[in-house]
Amino acid sequence: MKHTIIGAERDEATEKVRGGAAGTTRAAAVFAGFPAEGLAFLRSLKRNNRREWFQPRKHIYDEKVRAPMVALVSALTTAMGRFAPDYVREPEAAVYRIYRDTRFSPDKTPYKTHVAAIFPRRGLDKHACAGLYFSVSAETIEIAGGVYMPTPDELRAIRLHLVEHHQELRRILRGRTLHTLMGELAGAELTRVPKGFDGEHPSADLVRCKQWLLDVALDPGLAGTPKLYEELVKRFRAMTPFVEFLNAPLVAGRHGGKAERFFD
Repeated sequence: MKHTIIGAERDEATEKVRGGAAGTTRAAAVFAGFPAEGLAFLRSLKRNNRREWFQPRKHIYDEKVRAPMVALVSALTTAMGRFAPDYVREPEAAVYRIYRDTRFSPDKTPYKTHVAAIFPRRGLDKHACAGLYFSVSAETIEIAGGVYMPTPDELRAIRLHLVEHHQELRRILRGRTLHTLMGELAGAELTRVPKGFDGEHPSADLVRCKQWLLDVALDPGLAGTPKLYEELVKRFRAMTPFVEFLNAPLVAGRHGGKAERFFD
């Protein structure tokens, strides 16, 4: 996946998330940043991705990586309750396990070398619907939102929605804050529109997509600071209308009706 590389600008250090300085201070008290020991553990794990290395050091992972991640997700979901309540999850459900599923992969290393969390819309399949995501490794911080692995049914529902409402999505993507923080729309796409869709329709470029994603990489140095929380909150807030737009036809399908305009 390609990333838009965005550094944390120096003048953003004084920027406050919604709720003001008091909200930022409260979050910092909960999440002070990943400790140096945790980030060092992830670096070492990349060089020593073996069970015999990991198991005697699992307590370091639990205390210095997973525990701060759970604290970060807890603080983040508290903030999300104000702008994306349908994407709030318990930290234990949001944070991915570190163990890789190697059953169908040629790469048999047993552990992920990053820690990640996902926030799908309540009531929808977590991998087929649009959601919010972030991961932290020793090399980068990834923040993303959108639809990554839709099923054929979800793909068709979103494409039909785009035929009627493509101008709404373009308006969302042109938004200054979203574009500044998250860059351009990305994701895999077809070379031509799928069968049943008009290649000359003004929505054709969006209908060709198989994924609709916004994805940025931030300076990994943020991981050790409370600033990571602020960066996540402002990007998740900016992406919420985007993921709500993509989920609108899926929510409507669950209720047997037309897509509501969640994204206004």
